[in-house]
Amino acid sequence: MKKYTLFAFISIFCFNLFAQEGKKAQNPIIWADVPDIAVIRTGDTYYMSSTTMHMNPGLPIMKSKDLANWEMLNYAYETLTDSDAANLSNGQNSYGAGSWASSLRYHNGTFYVSTFSATSGKTHVYSTKDIEKGDWKEASFEPVLHDHSLFFDDDGRVYMVYGAGDIRIRELTADASAIKEGGVDQIIIPNATAVAGGIPGLPAEGTQMIKHNGKYYLFNITWPQNDVRTELVHRADHIMGPYEGRVFLKDRGIAQGSIIDTPAGDWYAYMFRDFGAVGRIPHLMKMEWVDGWPVVANGGVVPQYLDIPARENKLSNIVQSDEFDREKGDPGLLLAWQWNHNPDNSLWSVDARKGYLRLTTGRVDGDVVNARNTLTQRTFGPESSATTAIDISNMKDGDCAGLIALQKLYGFVGVKMDGNTKSIVMVGQKDKKPTEFANIPVKQEVVYFRIDCDYNVVDEEQRNDKAYFYYSLDNKKWNKIGEPLQMVYTLMEHFMGYRFGLFNFATKTPGGFVDFDYFRVDDHILDRQ
Repeated sequence: MKKYTLFAFISIFCFNLFAQEGKKAQNPIIWADVPDIAVIRTGDTYYMSSTTMHMNPGLPIMKSKDLANWEMLNYAYETLTDSDAANLSNGQNSYGAGSWASSLRYHNGTFYVSTFSATSGKTHVYSTKDIEKGDWKEASFEPVLHDHSLFFDDDGRVYMVYGAGDIRIRELTADASAIKEGGVDQIIIPNATAVAGGIPGLPAEGTQMIKHNGKYYLFNITWPQNDVRTELVHRADHIMGPYEGRVFLKDRGIAQGSIIDTPAGDWYAYMFRDFGAVGRIPHLMKMEWVDGWPVVANGGVVPQYLDIPARENKLSNIVQSDEFDREKGDPGLLLAWQWNHNPDNSLWSVDARKGYLRLTTGRVDGDVVNARNTLTQRTFGPESSATTAIDISNMKDGDCAGLIALQKLYGFVGVKMDGNTKSIVMVGQKDKKPTEFANIPVKQEVVYFRIDCDYNVVDEEQRNDKAYFYYSLDNKKWNKIGEPLQMVYTLMEHFMGYRFGLFNFATKTPGGFVDFDYFRVDDHILDRQ
């Protein structure tokens, strides 16, 4: 029987950050990497999809009753595609790729969520009658429609609106499963970036479209040079245009999203903000209609506090502690877990040893970012900590296993085996290259590791973004090891916030395995020095 039952299957509470004064919900509504959000409402319930790139299962679906407090429901797919890049095989990977910005819709009793991928070279559409249980069915087609918005018009026609700079419209079949032969295919907004002014930088993309009071509203993000990310809105009386546009939001780079109404008739905008190493974090803001235009309330400034009641002790399953105790009929993994790339399901188990996650090596890899079957969860702010215990008695010569803060510039604490000798090691970055900063011989069979992530804000332009590494031999005394990692969000490489990860890879001979006793997350750290 495990001692740490308090945290078993319990989610960390800090995802919905609450102000004690006035008991109001607070921005960011999720202080973790949940980018490219798309939101719909059916009745009094909201559903949200998001981007998880190269992680699998992918395209997460979340649920809320108030737009501020979210829980995971399921994923639209287990794996997006089967290829060397998706499988981390033959020197290929899908870091920075996988699936990107999704679109979420409800039409005539069916839920649709769509995405696109440079990894698969296709546009993907998933559908289900029951969004909460999932059982998504997939259709896919070429070409890749970049940052598209799936749109069902009142006349029964179906479109995807997409593009970068020039915004295009492409007509689909009635079930949104394919391009309609001979259907509409044209530019509806040339150079949508222009209304932002300044020197063009990132061309307008991240399209989301809604229809309100008979008009079509199209939202895009752009990023003029020497400026901040900016959200644009264009409107028209007809879906084909002509469109007129203006700046919708220009505040601290908070952008990319759309708007949603409540059952009471209030309106909110939802966007994300690039927030350093933790990733792209969602914000919510009240909006209103002025002369037929959507306008952010509060003078166009995204507020810290929202007029939505906070629910104290509200738990979220976006990140979860896990004791790896499974009863018959339980899912193999909690919803918070995602594999780095496609897993090899023959090489992991929560059944081989009751109460443990077993990771077995199946091939030889050069380093941890190329290792298959690394199991991850999001880190989160302002502080987050993860601990694990590992039985290392069945490692082989050349094996390395442990706990990682995963991004392109990663850091980990773990055990490596060289000959018959095992050592606790900390690997971090020196001049952006993996470097072993500590090596401590170890003879016992069970070791304990911890990583603390400090995302506290120094000022508007600076965040700590540091990770600290620890080991313990008795699960009581924790020893700092190696050097702190200055975490850096790499845009073109991994393109996602840092992840906690459990890993095991072989550098000489496959077949060794380790057993993880638990994974426990907390919302405070040991040391900020």
